[in-house]
Amino acid sequence: MTVDLDLPTVWAFIIAFAVFAYVVMDGFDLGLGILFPTLAVGEERDRAMNTIAPVWDGNETWLVLGGGGLMAMFPLAFSIILPATYPLMIAMLLGLIFRGVAFEFRWRDPGHRRYWDIAFSLGSTVAALAQGITLGAILQGIKVENDAYAGGWLDWLSPFTLLTGISVVIGYTLLGSSWLVWKTDGAVQAHARRLAFALGIATLAALVAVSLATPFLTQDYWRRWFVTPGVLVTAQVPLLTAIVAAVFFWSLWRGRDYLPFLMALAIFLLSFIGLGVSIYPHIVPRSVTIWQAAAPAQSQLFLLVGAVIVLPMIVAYTSWAYWVFRGKVDTHGYH
Repeated sequence: MTVDLDLPTVWAFIIAFAVFAYVVMDGFDLGLGILFPTLAVGEERDRAMNTIAPVWDGNETWLVLGGGGLMAMFPLAFSIILPATYPLMIAMLLGLIFRGVAFEFRWRDPGHRRYWDIAFSLGSTVAALAQGITLGAILQGIKVENDAYAGGWLDWLSPFTLLTGISVVIGYTLLGSSWLVWKTDGAVQAHARRLAFALGIATLAALVAVSLATPFLTQDYWRRWFVTPGVLVTAQVPLLTAIVAAVFFWSLWRGRDYLPFLMALAIFLLSFIGLGVSIYPHIVPRSVTIWQAAAPAQSQLFLLVGAVIVLPMIVAYTSWAYWVFRGKVDTHGYH
């Protein structure tokens, strides 16, 4: 008996997993960078930086896997999305470069630490904003003709994409503040807890705004979220989000350490599920499905064997790194 394996769907889930892993893992250290100006110069900033020192560079692995997987497994989608978002991709990469250099040099060049701190915060903000606007650009649709991008240089810029960009920046700062709640104590933790409470409210407001605006982009989105019987299933996403949000605020109020961060991750997971509900099975919404964009089956199967071997290794060493450095961080940290 033979089993037909829907390889494009399998690879769509693998890439989606990689993108989500990048968002949640790099999201909290990008968020920390965005929040950096709100931290006091000296011990607060040093402790915040030390919380991510052992893990921040490994988080980029998932970005490489997601981007590389898209290029290899869905080359048509890659050739459409990249030209449509070139300015955003350039901005994101420059932001990541700036923050990476600033992260290392603020310790090795203390005489100019003020400027490295500015570069770290600015690079984090630009990278997060570019990622959010890219998400909005994909959601609102990309003009495609003859299997190629047919839009202009600034088609990605719209009120909706600015909304998604700002929303992602706010969401990342929520992850960053709740991460500090988990990894620090004393005055730094108290400051992070206050920030997390305010940012939790702002994140939910942004999530509601994006959720209300998205169905009006196209009839397909509206039908998936509001037409019966599908609405009986999709309604569980906002319901679960409300429950998770309630637990998040309760955990902050009760002084929990790690639970606010886990609940913030859960909010991102539910948002990611909502995104999948809106666009699946399209990889370029309203233009190209995952089957139309897929590479030849032989290529997908060959690389799937490699993914089955490599993915558990990445998960294992990432989990081990977080486990080894699982405790609270003091002023001395790891530098």
